[in-house]
Order: sequence, then C-alpha cells, then structure tokens
Amino acid sequence: MSEKRIFIFGAGYSGQAFARANRDAATTVRGTTRSAEKFDALRQAGIAPLLFDGALTDEIGDALGKTTHLVISIAPEEAGDPVLNAARAAIARMPALEWIGYLSTVGVYGDHGGAWVDETAQCRPVSKRSVMRVTAEQGWLRLGREIGRPAAVLRLSGIYGPGRNALVNLENGTARRLVKPGQVFNRIHCDDIACALWYLIGSNKGGIFNVTDDEPAPPQDVVAYAAALMGVTPPPEIPFEAAQLSPMARSFYGENKRVANATLKAAGYRFRFPDYRAAFDHMWASGDWRDGAPRSPMKR
Repeated sequence: MSEKRIFIFGAGYSGQAFARANRDAATTVRGTTRSAEKFDALRQAGIAPLLFDGALTDEIGDALGKTTHLVISIAPEEAGDPVLNAARAAIARMPALEWIGYLSTVGVYGDHGGAWVDETAQCRPVSKRSVMRVTAEQGWLRLGREIGRPAAVLRLSGIYGPGRNALVNLENGTARRLVKPGQVFNRIHCDDIACALWYLIGSNKGGIFNVTDDEPAPPQDVVAYAAALMGVTPPPEIPFEAAQLSPMARSFYGENKRVANATLKAAGYRFRFPDYRAAFDHMWASGDWRDGAPRSPMKR
C-alpha cells in the first residue's frame, strides 16, 4: 500500500472520526482548527494540528506540498469558500496531490415534498447556507477538472455518533419529540462518514456521492427508539406548530426529502450502520454513545 499523506481543512467532529479510523501506520493525517485550545483533541484523534483562520500560512503551505489526499470540511461563508479563497493557487500547484474530497450536505437538494432524490436530482436549496454550499461544491469540482485530479463531493445527511445523539439528549434532558406529519430526515453515523472517505480515498474515486443511511425516518421515532433502549419514558410529543425553535432549526423542517445512497453502494461501499436502529443498538451495547469511551449503561 502506497503511503498516503492526508490534509484536512477543518478537522472537527467528522474529521476526527475519519482520523481515528486510520488503520495504516504509514498514513499521516494533518488537520486544521481555528483554536490552539483544540490541538489536544486533534492529537488524540491522530491528527497533527495546524491553525487556519482563513489565511494560508507557511506551515500549511509546506504541509500541502507533501499532501497526497486533501479533505475539506469547512462551511462556506458570505465571501465564499474560505479554503478556495485562501489556498486555491497553492492547491493547484500541489505536486503530490492525487485526490480532493469536499464534505457537503444533502441540504443542497432543498425541499422535494418527501420524494426520493439521488445525485441526479435538481439542487434547489432553500436556506442561504445551502445556496452557498452549492456554489462551493461547484468550485471544488471545477478545480478538480482544471488540475486533472479526481474531486469527490460527499453530501452528508444529519450527522450523529458518540456524544451527539438522542441517547445523550435524553440523559441531559434536552430531547424533544417534535411531530410534523409526513416529515422525515436521513441520518449518517460519523463512522460511516469516516469509512466512506477512506473507501473513496483508497480508490481515488471522484464524483458526487450521497453519504446517508437507508432509512429516512420521522425524528420523533428516533427519540422513542433511544428511550426504549434506555428503559426510560420518552418525552411527550410536541406538535411542530407549537414548538419553540430557532430560525435555523425551523428551517430544517422546511425541507422534506428521502435521500438515496445507491451511487455510493454501486461504487462498492457497504454501510456499517444502514439505519439508526443498528447504530443505536451498537452505541448502547458498547457504551460509546457519550463520548466514545466505553462505559457502563446509564444508571436508572
């Protein structure tokens, strides 16, 4: 296996899960964060940390010169994609670069009235943040074409995993069961994001891929399933119209679609957690649902 030198712009929750899944001692992972206070967390995940606040530093430039696989996990801003803005010219000159991966969102599809969508569906984003995502996707795909490198856009559904899930919300008292008739969401466990990235890197595959589970489901069903695992009473159902929500949270409910993952499966990837039940069963049984460290089941 050839040595891979991976650089992650924006080594947050998904980026750290990706690095923890590294099984090749010869593969090195570098990644950026905005705060030096997060360096320890990155190191614990197996990432050599660097600071990036929107400006290309000499240290980042040196690292890019050795990088074979580039992963971007930073959201676009009003002024555009911060990585393209700061480092486009440097990326175009990277001598060892083999592949680019951009982590996007299924939010680019917008609202499809609950219908199934795949990668060929029209993007009609509703929120401003999703409009900016579409522009960023196009920018990365265009750069890949211009420099003759495969660029993969991974459109992620609702991300969950250790420390971010309905079990945690039930334990800390923040879980709610909002009910909007007909509303469904897809989800994706962070381990499947990590493994899908490694799979695409291993084959240097480019293109657009929905990285999402098999089962779009009403959000209240997920909370009820987590409560059953814990042996606790689920919170009462709240009609969506009566719920107090932030504008961003409310905007999520303005988009209803079922997202298909057949393209990624056809490329050869097999999901570790094809639905939320498989993932929650694993997290509860292993005890890693809080923060990744196995623990005894919650005292009741």
